[in-house]
Amino acid sequence: MVDPSVSVPVFLTSVAVVAACFLLTTLMPLRFLNGRLAGPDPQLQRTLKAVRSGAWQPAADLLAAAGTDWERRTQYTRVLAYSAVHDGDAWLRAWQAAAPDDPDAVMVAASARVHHAWKLRGARRAIATSQEQFDAFHRELHAARGALAHAARVCPDDPTPLVETVWVALGLGYSKDDMAALWAEVEARAPHHFAAHHAAVQYYSRKWRGSRAEAEEFVARAVQQAPRGHLMTLLPLLVWFEHEEEGDSTGRHGMPHVIAMVDAALEDVAAAKGHPRLPEARHLLAYFLVRQHRHRAALAQFRQVDGYTDAIPWRYLPWGKLSYRLHRTRAVWGALLTRR
Repeated sequence: MVDPSVSVPVFLTSVAVVAACFLLTTLMPLRFLNGRLAGPDPQLQRTLKAVRSGAWQPAADLLAAAGTDWERRTQYTRVLAYSAVHDGDAWLRAWQAAAPDDPDAVMVAASARVHHAWKLRGARRAIATSQEQFDAFHRELHAARGALAHAARVCPDDPTPLVETVWVALGLGYSKDDMAALWAEVEARAPHHFAAHHAAVQYYSRKWRGSRAEAEEFVARAVQQAPRGHLMTLLPLLVWFEHEEEGDSTGRHGMPHVIAMVDAALEDVAAAKGHPRLPEARHLLAYFLVRQHRHRAALAQFRQVDGYTDAIPWRYLPWGKLSYRLHRTRAVWGALLTRR
Protein backbone atom coordinates (compact mmCIF):
# COMPACT_ATOMS: atom_id res chain seq x y z
CA MET A 1 0.00 0.00 0.00
CA VAL A 2 1.33 3.45 -1.01
CA ASP A 3 2.05 5.85 1.84
CA PRO A 4 -0.06 9.02 1.11
CA SER A 5 2.49 11.14 2.93
CA VAL A 6 5.01 10.18 0.25
CA SER A 7 2.83 9.98 -2.86
CA VAL A 8 1.05 13.34 -2.46
CA PRO A 9 4.24 15.45 -2.28
CA VAL A 10 5.70 13.55 -5.24
CA PHE A 11 2.53 14.12 -7.22
CA LEU A 12 2.46 17.82 -6.37
CA THR A 13 6.14 18.17 -7.27
CA SER A 14 5.50 16.52 -10.65
CA VAL A 15 2.60 18.87 -11.32
CA ALA A 16 4.74 21.85 -10.37
CA VAL A 17 7.53 20.74 -12.70
CA VAL A 18 5.13 20.25 -15.61
CA ALA A 19 3.50 23.62 -14.93
CA ALA A 20 6.89 25.33 -14.74
CA CYS A 21 7.97 23.79 -18.04
CA PHE A 22 4.71 24.91 -19.64
CA LEU A 23 5.15 28.46 -18.38
CA LEU A 24 8.78 28.63 -19.45
CA THR A 25 8.05 27.55 -23.00
CA THR A 26 4.61 29.09 -23.47
CA LEU A 27 4.32 32.27 -21.47
CA MET A 28 7.92 33.09 -20.68
CA PRO A 29 9.48 35.46 -21.15
CA LEU A 30 6.46 37.50 -20.15
CA ARG A 31 7.31 40.22 -22.63
CA PHE A 32 4.78 42.29 -24.51
CA LEU A 33 3.55 40.73 -27.75
CA ASN A 34 3.19 43.36 -30.46
CA GLY A 35 -0.25 42.91 -32.02
CA ARG A 36 0.20 45.75 -34.53
CA LEU A 37 3.10 44.36 -36.57
CA ALA A 38 4.02 40.96 -37.95
CA GLY A 39 7.73 41.34 -37.36
CA PRO A 40 10.45 43.76 -36.30
CA ASP A 41 10.89 46.98 -38.31
CA PRO A 42 12.84 49.46 -36.19
CA GLN A 43 12.34 52.40 -38.56
CA LEU A 44 8.59 51.87 -38.75
CA GLN A 45 8.36 51.37 -34.99
CA ARG A 46 10.20 54.63 -34.32
CA THR A 47 7.87 56.40 -36.73
CA LEU A 48 4.77 55.02 -35.04
CA LYS A 49 6.06 56.23 -31.70
CA ALA A 50 6.67 59.68 -33.17
CA VAL A 51 3.24 60.05 -34.78
CA ARG A 52 1.51 58.99 -31.60
CA SER A 53 3.17 61.96 -29.96
CA GLY A 54 1.80 64.23 -32.71
CA ALA A 55 4.82 64.56 -35.04
CA TRP A 56 4.10 64.10 -38.74
CA GLN A 57 7.53 64.68 -40.31
CA PRO A 58 8.82 61.17 -39.44
CA ALA A 59 5.86 59.69 -41.37
CA ALA A 60 6.66 61.86 -44.39
CA ASP A 61 10.33 60.86 -44.16
CA LEU A 62 9.47 57.17 -43.86
CA LEU A 63 7.41 57.15 -47.05
CA ALA A 64 9.93 59.28 -48.92
CA ALA A 65 12.70 56.84 -47.96
CA ALA A 66 10.64 53.92 -49.32
CA GLY A 67 10.97 55.46 -52.77
CA THR A 68 9.56 53.18 -55.46
CA ASP A 69 9.57 50.07 -53.29
CA TRP A 70 5.83 49.71 -53.81
CA GLU A 71 5.37 46.83 -51.39
CA ARG A 72 7.03 48.83 -48.65
CA ARG A 73 5.09 52.00 -49.43
CA THR A 74 1.82 50.09 -49.29
CA GLN A 75 2.81 48.44 -46.03
CA TYR A 76 3.86 51.71 -44.42
CA THR A 77 0.80 53.57 -45.68
CA ARG A 78 -1.56 50.96 -44.26
CA VAL A 79 0.15 50.83 -40.87
CA LEU A 80 0.24 54.62 -40.57
CA ALA A 81 -3.40 54.91 -41.64
CA TYR A 82 -4.43 52.28 -39.11
CA SER A 83 -2.60 54.21 -36.39
CA ALA A 84 -4.36 57.43 -37.40
CA VAL A 85 -7.75 55.74 -37.00
CA HIS A 86 -7.07 53.82 -33.81
CA ASP A 87 -4.47 55.93 -31.97
CA GLY A 88 -5.41 59.46 -33.00
CA ASP A 89 -4.98 61.47 -36.19
CA ALA A 90 -3.69 64.81 -34.89
CA TRP A 91 -0.38 64.23 -36.67
CA LEU A 92 -2.13 63.44 -39.97
CA ARG A 93 -4.31 66.55 -39.78
CA ALA A 94 -1.19 68.62 -39.01
CA TRP A 95 0.56 67.08 -42.01
CA GLN A 96 -2.35 67.90 -44.29
CA ALA A 97 -2.47 71.46 -42.98
CA ALA A 98 1.27 71.97 -43.44
CA ALA A 99 1.51 70.29 -46.84
CA PRO A 100 -1.97 70.01 -48.36
CA ASP A 101 -0.61 69.00 -51.77
CA ASP A 102 1.81 66.36 -50.50
CA PRO A 103 0.85 63.17 -52.42
CA ASP A 104 1.89 60.95 -49.52
CA ALA A 105 -0.32 62.83 -47.09
CA VAL A 106 -3.20 62.50 -49.55
CA MET A 107 -2.55 58.77 -49.83
CA VAL A 108 -2.35 58.13 -46.10
CA ALA A 109 -5.52 60.15 -45.47
CA ALA A 110 -7.40 58.19 -48.15
CA SER A 111 -6.20 54.91 -46.70
CA ALA A 112 -7.31 56.05 -43.25
CA ARG A 113 -10.87 56.41 -44.55
CA VAL A 114 -10.83 52.75 -45.56
CA HIS A 115 -9.64 51.72 -42.12
CA HIS A 116 -12.24 53.97 -40.52
CA ALA A 117 -14.96 52.28 -42.56
CA TRP A 118 -13.93 48.86 -41.31
CA LYS A 119 -13.77 50.19 -37.76
CA LEU A 120 -17.37 51.40 -38.10
CA ARG A 121 -18.45 48.00 -39.37
CA GLY A 122 -16.72 46.07 -36.60
CA ALA A 123 -14.96 42.73 -36.83
CA ARG A 124 -17.92 40.46 -36.17
CA ARG A 125 -19.62 38.29 -38.77
CA ALA A 126 -22.38 39.78 -40.90
CA ILE A 127 -25.11 38.04 -38.91
CA ALA A 128 -23.90 39.80 -35.75
CA THR A 129 -23.48 43.22 -37.40
CA SER A 130 -26.33 45.73 -37.17
CA GLN A 131 -27.90 47.55 -40.10
CA GLU A 132 -26.70 50.83 -38.60
CA GLN A 133 -23.13 49.54 -38.68
CA PHE A 134 -23.50 48.43 -42.29
CA ASP A 135 -24.97 51.79 -43.31
CA ALA A 136 -22.08 53.70 -41.69
CA PHE A 137 -19.60 51.25 -43.24
CA HIS A 138 -20.98 51.76 -46.75
CA ARG A 139 -21.16 55.54 -46.42
CA GLU A 140 -17.54 55.74 -45.37
CA LEU A 141 -16.44 53.35 -48.13
CA HIS A 142 -18.17 55.51 -50.74
CA ALA A 143 -16.28 58.52 -49.37
CA ALA A 144 -13.05 56.52 -49.33
CA ARG A 145 -13.52 55.55 -52.96
CA GLY A 146 -13.49 59.21 -54.01
CA ALA A 147 -10.48 59.96 -51.81
CA LEU A 148 -8.59 57.00 -53.24
CA ALA A 149 -9.38 58.04 -56.81
CA HIS A 150 -7.82 61.42 -56.04
CA ALA A 151 -4.81 59.72 -54.44
CA ALA A 152 -4.36 57.52 -57.52
CA ARG A 153 -4.24 60.65 -59.68
CA VAL A 154 -1.66 62.46 -57.57
CA CYS A 155 0.41 59.26 -57.12
CA PRO A 156 0.25 58.08 -60.76
CA ASP A 157 2.78 55.23 -60.46
CA ASP A 158 2.14 53.99 -56.92
CA PRO A 159 -0.25 51.00 -56.72
CA THR A 160 -1.11 51.73 -53.07
CA PRO A 161 -4.34 53.71 -53.71
CA LEU A 162 -5.51 50.93 -56.03
CA VAL A 163 -4.67 48.25 -53.47
CA GLU A 164 -6.82 50.11 -50.95
CA THR A 165 -9.56 50.34 -53.57
CA VAL A 166 -9.65 46.54 -53.74
CA TRP A 167 -10.76 46.58 -50.11
CA VAL A 168 -13.46 49.09 -51.07
CA ALA A 169 -14.51 46.76 -53.90
CA LEU A 170 -14.83 43.93 -51.41
CA GLY A 171 -16.90 45.98 -48.97
CA LEU A 172 -19.19 47.57 -51.54
CA GLY A 173 -19.59 44.44 -53.62
CA TYR A 174 -18.13 45.50 -56.94
CA SER A 175 -19.27 43.37 -59.86
CA LYS A 176 -16.76 40.93 -61.34
CA ASP A 177 -16.41 43.18 -64.38
CA ASP A 178 -15.68 46.23 -62.24
CA MET A 179 -13.20 44.22 -60.19
CA ALA A 180 -11.49 43.01 -63.38
CA ALA A 181 -11.14 46.61 -64.58
CA LEU A 182 -9.68 47.65 -61.23
CA TRP A 183 -7.30 44.71 -61.27
CA ALA A 184 -6.05 45.66 -64.73
CA GLU A 185 -5.05 49.04 -63.28
CA VAL A 186 -3.27 47.35 -60.38
CA GLU A 187 -1.31 45.08 -62.70
CA ALA A 188 -0.33 48.00 -64.92
CA ARG A 189 1.42 49.55 -61.90
CA ALA A 190 2.73 46.48 -60.07
CA PRO A 191 1.93 43.06 -61.56
CA HIS A 192 3.34 40.96 -58.69
CA HIS A 193 2.32 43.11 -55.73
CA PHE A 194 1.68 40.79 -52.79
CA ALA A 195 -0.54 43.14 -50.78
CA ALA A 196 -2.76 43.65 -53.82
CA HIS A 197 -3.06 39.92 -54.40
CA HIS A 198 -3.82 39.32 -50.73
CA ALA A 199 -6.69 41.80 -50.92
CA ALA A 200 -7.96 40.25 -54.15
CA VAL A 201 -7.90 36.77 -52.58
CA GLN A 202 -10.34 38.09 -49.99
CA TYR A 203 -12.61 39.50 -52.72
CA TYR A 204 -12.66 36.22 -54.66
CA SER A 205 -13.08 34.01 -51.58
CA ARG A 206 -16.36 32.34 -50.75
CA LYS A 207 -17.01 34.42 -47.63
CA TRP A 208 -17.01 37.67 -49.63
CA ARG A 209 -17.71 38.02 -53.35
CA GLY A 210 -16.62 34.78 -54.99
CA SER A 211 -16.05 31.09 -54.43
CA ARG A 212 -13.22 28.75 -53.61
CA ALA A 213 -12.85 27.86 -57.28
CA GLU A 214 -12.57 31.53 -58.28
CA ALA A 215 -9.98 32.19 -55.57
CA GLU A 216 -7.95 29.13 -56.58
CA GLU A 217 -8.05 30.11 -60.25
CA PHE A 218 -6.92 33.64 -59.40
CA VAL A 219 -3.94 32.51 -57.30
CA ALA A 220 -2.91 29.83 -59.79
CA ARG A 221 -2.39 32.55 -62.42
CA ALA A 222 -0.45 34.69 -59.95
CA VAL A 223 1.88 31.85 -58.99
CA GLN A 224 2.48 30.90 -62.60
CA GLN A 225 3.34 34.44 -63.70
CA ALA A 226 5.48 35.65 -60.78
CA PRO A 227 9.20 34.99 -60.27
CA ARG A 228 10.35 33.61 -56.94
CA GLY A 229 10.80 36.14 -54.18
CA HIS A 230 7.45 37.90 -54.61
CA LEU A 231 5.71 35.53 -52.15
CA MET A 232 2.97 34.56 -54.59
CA THR A 233 3.28 30.92 -53.47
CA LEU A 234 1.81 32.00 -50.12
CA LEU A 235 -1.48 32.70 -51.86
CA PRO A 236 -2.56 29.04 -52.31
CA LEU A 237 -1.98 28.53 -48.58
CA LEU A 238 -4.09 31.59 -47.83
CA VAL A 239 -6.91 30.28 -50.02
CA TRP A 240 -6.68 26.87 -48.35
CA PHE A 241 -6.74 28.45 -44.90
CA GLU A 242 -9.65 30.78 -45.72
CA HIS A 243 -11.82 27.88 -46.89
CA GLU A 244 -10.68 24.79 -44.95
CA GLU A 245 -10.47 26.42 -41.53
CA GLU A 246 -14.18 27.26 -41.63
CA GLY A 247 -14.96 23.60 -40.98
CA ASP A 248 -13.19 20.63 -39.42
CA SER A 249 -9.69 20.71 -40.89
CA THR A 250 -8.26 18.11 -38.47
CA GLY A 251 -5.61 16.08 -40.24
CA ARG A 252 -5.94 17.93 -43.53
CA HIS A 253 -2.91 20.14 -42.98
CA GLY A 254 -0.70 17.09 -43.55
CA MET A 255 -2.21 16.03 -46.86
CA PRO A 256 0.40 15.65 -49.64
CA HIS A 257 -0.83 18.58 -51.72
CA VAL A 258 -0.79 20.88 -48.66
CA ILE A 259 2.76 19.77 -47.81
CA ALA A 260 3.74 20.54 -51.40
CA MET A 261 2.23 24.04 -51.10
CA VAL A 262 4.20 24.64 -47.90
CA ASP A 263 7.43 23.44 -49.53
CA ALA A 264 6.92 25.79 -52.48
CA ALA A 265 6.27 28.69 -50.11
CA LEU A 266 9.42 27.88 -48.13
CA GLU A 267 11.46 28.17 -51.33
CA ASP A 268 9.77 31.48 -52.13
CA VAL A 269 10.49 32.82 -48.65
CA ALA A 270 14.14 31.88 -49.00
CA ALA A 271 14.29 34.05 -52.13
CA ALA A 272 12.35 36.99 -50.65
CA LYS A 273 15.08 38.61 -48.57
CA GLY A 274 14.02 42.09 -47.48
CA HIS A 275 10.40 41.76 -48.61
CA PRO A 276 8.26 43.80 -46.17
CA ARG A 277 5.57 41.09 -46.05
CA LEU A 278 8.08 38.36 -45.28
CA PRO A 279 7.21 38.29 -41.55
CA GLU A 280 3.57 37.54 -42.38
CA ALA A 281 4.71 34.70 -44.61
CA ARG A 282 6.78 33.29 -41.75
CA HIS A 283 3.80 33.31 -39.39
CA LEU A 284 1.60 31.42 -41.82
CA LEU A 285 4.34 28.92 -42.58
CA ALA A 286 5.07 28.39 -38.89
CA TYR A 287 1.41 27.59 -38.31
CA PHE A 288 1.24 25.06 -41.15
CA LEU A 289 4.59 23.51 -40.24
CA VAL A 290 3.46 22.93 -36.64
CA ARG A 291 0.26 21.33 -37.90
CA GLN A 292 2.36 19.10 -40.17
CA HIS A 293 4.61 18.12 -37.22
CA ARG A 294 7.63 19.71 -38.90
CA HIS A 295 8.66 21.33 -35.67
CA ARG A 296 12.25 22.31 -36.41
CA ALA A 297 11.25 24.05 -39.61
CA ALA A 298 8.48 25.82 -37.70
CA LEU A 299 10.95 27.01 -35.05
CA ALA A 300 13.15 28.47 -37.76
CA GLN A 301 10.22 30.66 -38.81
CA PHE A 302 9.12 31.55 -35.27
CA ARG A 303 12.63 32.73 -34.38
CA GLN A 304 12.44 35.40 -37.11
CA VAL A 305 9.16 36.92 -35.87
CA ASP A 306 8.96 36.08 -32.18
CA GLY A 307 7.21 38.77 -30.19
CA TYR A 308 4.90 39.92 -33.01
CA THR A 309 1.44 38.57 -33.82
CA ASP A 310 -0.31 40.77 -36.42
CA ALA A 311 -0.59 38.08 -39.06
CA ILE A 312 -2.79 35.30 -40.30
CA PRO A 313 -3.60 32.92 -38.64
CA TRP A 314 -3.33 34.59 -35.21
CA ARG A 315 -5.54 37.56 -36.09
CA TYR A 316 -8.28 35.10 -37.11
CA LEU A 317 -8.07 32.73 -34.17
CA PRO A 318 -9.84 33.24 -30.82
CA TRP A 319 -7.34 34.47 -28.24
CA GLY A 320 -4.85 35.07 -31.03
CA LYS A 321 -1.83 35.89 -28.87
CA LEU A 322 -2.38 32.81 -26.74
CA SER A 323 -2.80 30.72 -29.91
CA TYR A 324 0.53 32.08 -31.09
CA ARG A 325 2.20 31.10 -27.83
CA LEU A 326 0.66 27.63 -27.86
CA HIS A 327 1.73 26.89 -31.43
CA ARG A 328 5.23 28.14 -30.65
CA THR A 329 5.26 25.83 -27.62
CA ARG A 330 4.23 22.87 -29.77
CA ALA A 331 7.14 23.67 -32.06
CA VAL A 332 9.60 23.83 -29.14
CA TRP A 333 8.47 20.59 -27.53
CA GLY A 334 8.09 18.82 -30.86
CA ALA A 335 11.63 19.70 -31.86
CA LEU A 336 12.97 18.48 -28.50
CA LEU A 337 10.99 15.26 -28.26
CA THR A 338 10.68 14.11 -31.87
CA ARG A 339 13.73 15.83 -33.39
CA ARG A 340 11.63 16.72 -36.45
